Amino acid sequence: MERNGHHFMLAAALVATIALASGPVIAAKVSIAQRVEARITQMHAKLKITAAQEDQWAKVAQMMRDNEKAIEPLINARIDNAKTMTAVDDLKSWGEITDAHADGIKKFTQVFATLYDSMSDAQKKQADTLFRHGDKRAKKHT
Repeated sequence: MERNGHHFMLAAALVATIALASGPVIAAKVSIAQRVEARITQMHAKLKITAAQEDQWAKVAQMMRDNEKAIEPLINARIDNAKTMTAVDDLKSWGEITDAHADGIKKFTQVFATLYDSMSDAQKKQADTLFRHGDKRAKKHT
């Protein structure tokens, strides 16, 4: 049982990585979609997105949502089948989640790069800190 909880936590970490900013710990009953929305809101505020950047930010936020929608069913299927999975099923499940994560990061990077190019030096510095260190460490460096 503990092993399945560990796998869920790792899968949740993959989703968090796609969002690329660690938010505060949110109650376990909150859906992954709600966590992504919270991260979108937090990142928007921390990056101080300007009115001129809103159109590009909307694309970044939508990519975060799309990535969540790609991974959440894989995580849910893994949780639902955890007790009956064979070792091979377990590996295949992780492979599917990892592939979706990698695809999401590639797509996110393309969209985020355009936004990043439009940022002021101060915004870029904040983004660099957020992505390099996550939300917790970013507070120490700003």
